[in-house]
Amino acid sequence: MLQKSYETATGLYLIPTPIGNLQDITLRAIEVLKMVDFLLCEDTRVTDQLLHQLNIKKKLLCCQDHNEEKMSSFVVDELKKGKKIGLVTDRGTPIISDPGYKVVRAVVASGFSVIALPGPTALIPALIASGIRPAPFLFYGFLNAKESKREKELNSLKHDVATLIFYEAPHRIESTLQSILKVMGDRNIAVCREISKIHETIYRGRVSQILSMEEPMKGEIVLIVDGNHELEAIQSLTIREHIQLYLDDGMSEKEAIKQVSVERNVPKSVIYKEYHTGK
Repeated sequence: MLQKSYETATGLYLIPTPIGNLQDITLRAIEVLKMVDFLLCEDTRVTDQLLHQLNIKKKLLCCQDHNEEKMSSFVVDELKKGKKIGLVTDRGTPIISDPGYKVVRAVVASGFSVIALPGPTALIPALIASGIRPAPFLFYGFLNAKESKREKELNSLKHDVATLIFYEAPHRIESTLQSILKVMGDRNIAVCREISKIHETIYRGRVSQILSMEEPMKGEIVLIVDGNHELEAIQSLTIREHIQLYLDDGMSEKEAIKQVSVERNVPKSVIYKEYHTGK
């Protein structure tokens, strides 16, 4: 389906709001906030405070996980009437680890435009200030709060060469770092808290070094984790050389083929055939 975003003003506008410093809001975001007929927001109180500071009055409707399906139908009906609708989150760019995806999906399925404005988000400033390789990167969002499930998620990511980006709550950051140390090893990381706010702080170093710091990590946190660079070196090997590496470590042929399959993201059948063809 083709979208030509600006042929009509009718549509759903995704409007980023400041994550800390009010001056981070864009001139365009202010104009769109004034233009739309009403706003969907995560917390009406938070959005009302922002609009008050900008001297804007607007009808606000709460859109959260529990009522997003209902709001999706309402939004589509209002768009059919020619309304212009804005969607904001409490802070930052909508949809990123926040409600709104179901609304966007319904609007797109109904043939209306979804116009996303560029603007504030915590993950990009944290990444470029981290001192860790910026590309490729993988944004994961929040890890599971339960230790066993969190470690399973980390285990699925530990072979990825991309820089990993997570959001984390301050009361869970220590246990998350312990899980990373256990599953991924003592990697280079950056813990970035309170991005764009007066208490913005970035902790850089190995996981073990960050864990040894006594300063409490409060506020909203973005965690940047270096990718698996050992795997990059391994992937320069041929498939036979890669398998032989694990055979020399005592793995069985079956185990080695399975491990190489995971690390190269190639089906086991292909690895098996390549290994035995080259014998």
